[in-house]
Amino acid sequence: MNTVLLIEDNEMNRDMLSRRLIRKGYKIITAEDGRQGIELAAQELPDLILMDMSLPVLDGWEATRLLKASQFTRHIPVIALTAHAMMSDEEKAYEAGCDDFDTKPVILDRLLEKMRLALEK
Repeated sequence: MNTVLLIEDNEMNRDMLSRRLIRKGYKIITAEDGRQGIELAAQELPDLILMDMSLPVLDGWEATRLLKASQFTRHIPVIALTAHAMMSDEEKAYEAGCDDFDTKPVILDRLLEKMRLALEK
């Protein structure tokens, strides 16, 4: 069973996506802000991180940069989740170190495929 760290500040989004992923067989750990997400990633070493980019305390862009700068967490694939669907946002996510990018609202089948590909690398 793969462990996924879902870093999402919106409680409804976090709860809904967590339940859907649990039903698909994933173990889910959640964080409500970027700082908490970095701490949990270092403690738990999940197989994959789903990172909302608009987070309080520390946004997803900076949280991803810090995760990818650490020798302990840089190997963990990060998929950016954002309501911003502009091409520049996607480029910004890759520049921050994200391994993939998906938009909200989440289309579960599309996200699951991106997760599968990231976990196979």
